[in-house]
Amino acid sequence: MSVLRPLDKQPGLNTATILLVGTEDALLQQLADSMLKEDCASELRVHLARSLPLPSSANRPRIDLIVFVVNLHSKYSLRNVEESLHHVDATFFLGKAAFLATGAGRESHCSVHRNTIVKLAHTYRSPLFFCDLEIEDFRATMAQRLVRVLQICAGHVPGVSALNLPSLLRSSETPAPEDL
Repeated sequence: MSVLRPLDKQPGLNTATILLVGTEDALLQQLADSMLKEDCASELRVHLARSLPLPSSANRPRIDLIVFVVNLHSKYSLRNVEESLHHVDATFFLGKAAFLATGAGRESHCSVHRNTIVKLAHTYRSPLFFCDLEIEDFRATMAQRLVRVLQICAGHVPGVSALNLPSLLRSSETPAPEDL
């Protein structure tokens, strides 16, 4: 088991691979199923992991995008993601990693404050998505968005680099990380 690096494997021809890391197995599986239903010009591969590091395997494909999923209702979920971050090479945070916070719809039940995950994403200079994965329509929309981001990270969108993702995904109301 070692540090996960973005370029340690050769890319597959016309394939895009995403790794979803989080403790919510059922929600991750539903998100993966929604992603696989999306129309994608590439062969889409979705891998799930409860935590990192991944076991060393010669069969493991190159990972084009890692999404760290944090359930705002569980401090364990946040702690698991924070521990997993230590097993990811810093170059993944150059546009090939993102955070997804789920459960923000019922803020009264949250045990992890939204600002905590916002600061975590800003620390790693990575995009942050909020989505209640328990609601099917929201999950489908997030799946569609993640597939599009994955295509960019895999290099399948001409003229757009994964390095541009943070600036492309930032809304006009969201301050730049250096402004916080």
